[in-house]
Amino acid sequence: MASPLLWRSRRIAAYLSFDGEPDLRPLLRRLHEVGKMLALPVVEDGNRMSFFVQHPDAPLVINRFGIEEPAPQAPWMHSLALDLVLMPLAAFDGQGNRLGMGGGFYDRCFGPMPSRMRPLLVGVAHSIQQADGLPAAPWDVPMDAVLTENGWWPCGSRLGFLSQRISSLLGF
Repeated sequence: MASPLLWRSRRIAAYLSFDGEPDLRPLLRRLHEVGKMLALPVVEDGNRMSFFVQHPDAPLVINRFGIEEPAPQAPWMHSLALDLVLMPLAAFDGQGNRLGMGGGFYDRCFGPMPSRMRPLLVGVAHSIQQADGLPAAPWDVPMDAVLTENGWWPCGSRLGFLSQRISSLLGF
């Protein structure tokens, strides 16, 4: 909650944890309380990922992967409207490379966008998920940062001065 990324972000996409991923529900409740608009991903037909507005107490459904997502009546939010995306991952490296669960949903969603129009992409992980290096394909979209229980790991230059400010505020 002390992060300038959260202060500056009005529309935040996140995920609901699955299979050992860090649980963001307490954070999402708090973000909602301070007036942030929240969105969750939905994997639609054709393996496209879209985002839908989600209130903490709104109904959820289980998708074909066994993951909770907004119910069909939730309002759609264009991915270009997002300011910040908190993403799950299986592994990450210091260059912003992310290994997901193999579906390529985030890459297909954000890859076609010019970098300057893309929301900030922040992976949320356990520190043990850090790798020395991961292979990156030309279509892989790099993360701007990773947040673990041990610290804040900026990747690339999109965060600019915020990178140092966030690290100092979080005590990393």
